[in-house]
Amino acid sequence: MASKVKSVYVCSECGYESPKWYGCCPECKEWNTMNEEIKSTSSGKNASAVLKGEATVLKMNDIDESTEHRYSTGLSELDRVLGSGIVKGSLVLLSGDPGIGKSTILLQICEFLGKNLKVLYVSGEESAHQIKLRAKRLKVTTENLFLLCETDIELVAESINTQKPDVVIVDSIQTMNYTELTSACGSVTQVRECTNLLVKTAKKLDIPIIVVGHVNKDGNIAGPKVLEHIVDAVLYFEGERNMSYRILRAVKNRYGSTNEIGVFEMLDDGLSQVENPSLMLLSGRPKNSSGTCVACTMEGSRPILAEVQGLVTASGFGNPRRMSTGFDNNRMAMILAVLEKRAGYFFANMDTYINVVGGLKLDEPAADLSVAMALVSSLKDTALNDDVLAFGEIGLAGEIRGVSHCEQRISEAARLGFKRCIIPEHNMKGLSASLKKKIEIVGVKNVRDAFNAVI
Repeated sequence: MASKVKSVYVCSECGYESPKWYGCCPECKEWNTMNEEIKSTSSGKNASAVLKGEATVLKMNDIDESTEHRYSTGLSELDRVLGSGIVKGSLVLLSGDPGIGKSTILLQICEFLGKNLKVLYVSGEESAHQIKLRAKRLKVTTENLFLLCETDIELVAESINTQKPDVVIVDSIQTMNYTELTSACGSVTQVRECTNLLVKTAKKLDIPIIVVGHVNKDGNIAGPKVLEHIVDAVLYFEGERNMSYRILRAVKNRYGSTNEIGVFEMLDDGLSQVENPSLMLLSGRPKNSSGTCVACTMEGSRPILAEVQGLVTASGFGNPRRMSTGFDNNRMAMILAVLEKRAGYFFANMDTYINVVGGLKLDEPAADLSVAMALVSSLKDTALNDDVLAFGEIGLAGEIRGVSHCEQRISEAARLGFKRCIIPEHNMKGLSASLKKKIEIVGVKNVRDAFNAVI
């Protein structure tokens, strides 16, 4: 019987399908996301009527977890984010802004993986000649790297079954298409079905597949939200294109922590690992300058020190400006309110700016005290000592509340040469005597005590 062609409306955010158009998606409540797609359906045997073989049921206690095997990528920063390497049979989605270095880092790890493994690089965006030129620049000379320039996902899956590679890289998922679907490449349906086929291939052959994903203008991963649910790990490259430093963050990871980050620097010959991010973020720090304070944030199990800069200046308008880069703007407004109400520092007629140097984002409350001290230092035009570090959460009553991983933060500060550390008084309990000998530790109860200790 001839196939029927009908039109459906698919939400570009969540993949919700509807026979009619909506201004607001009924599923995810996003506006102007319903796009029309042509869907062909052929009448045939009902799939549910076909009798299949019995599924295999396993007992949980009989499953051997020691069979899990990971491949090291040769980059310790990438291995840290993945959770000690790439798990066999997993599907990893790597996304980021255009030109951030996604294809570069994947081609770099091919050199290390190719020493003992067979790697298949599937490109839907570049020709084999273009990839060869980049490989030459990155000094990728392994004999076990094979290229496939193809956009038909069925041919890609067939090649994977035939070649039996150990690792597969697909660049990118938005360029792949399913010939049975009439929608355009990169559409919600195409991305979802192509990813599903890759997942089945990875699980069937027990090989890891790394997929590159594009992002939209809002910085989110292009395609349906279900794409992130299908894959096993979602990695995101952060950083400004005009800056050399890149941060690789795990948004989702079924085989490891989602709090770990990897830091890289973009050089002429590719991405280089930054194994000591704190030293990198503190390089070039001004001496004896007001409005700066060093904060310590935890990224997974790693403490990272970063410089927080604050600038307070008289406003030339009726409404003073409040701007922050790398720090939550709403939390900065709360800190300003606490400083005015509880500590007597007035910012009502002042423009206030906060900047976290190096492109790092401080998204934990432990950075509150560093931001407050940078603002007060700029307001009073009084410089803090260069060897002072502060961290702690500020409450609405002006109190400094305790934070986690206190000893690890202080140990990192002492290792980098800091002499004094301002911490919540609650965290003074339980600190080892050996740590107190390395660095002077001052416990404070409220914001006034913190400022009196250093200003």
